[in-house]
Amino acid sequence: QVQVEESGGGWVQPGGSLRLSCATSGRTFSMNSVGWFRQPPGKEREFVAGTRKTSGAPIYANAVKGRFTIARDKNTLYLQIHNLIPADTAAYFCAVSARNLIASSMSSWNQYEYWGQGTHITVSS
Repeated sequence: QVQVEESGGGWVQPGGSLRLSCATSGRTFSMNSVGWFRQPPGKEREFVAGTRKTSGAPIYANAVKGRFTIARDKNTLYLQIHNLIPADTAAYFCAVSARNLIASSMSSWNQYEYWGQGTHITVSS
């Protein structure tokens, strides 16, 4: 089991920045693929970014490329967000898989076994 807990959300004005953190504990040696998803109000959960421990460059959704950066430091995952826009308003979730997912699978939420409770970002003026 891997325990996952997100933090760092909040209210921010358009154009602002935030850094989300995802602390993990438990069987963290099994964390091969990690990702961030988000769920805007009234919409389905969508992939934001992901990275794998052993291979490949990080993967980003088109809507966030150039503004979001995913990083991993041992057992903590980060999502640095710049130039926030109202469309970024959502609950953000950290997800972990014990498998080294192929690139095309990383955007599928059902490929991840462990999830946090989420942290909310609201972007408005």
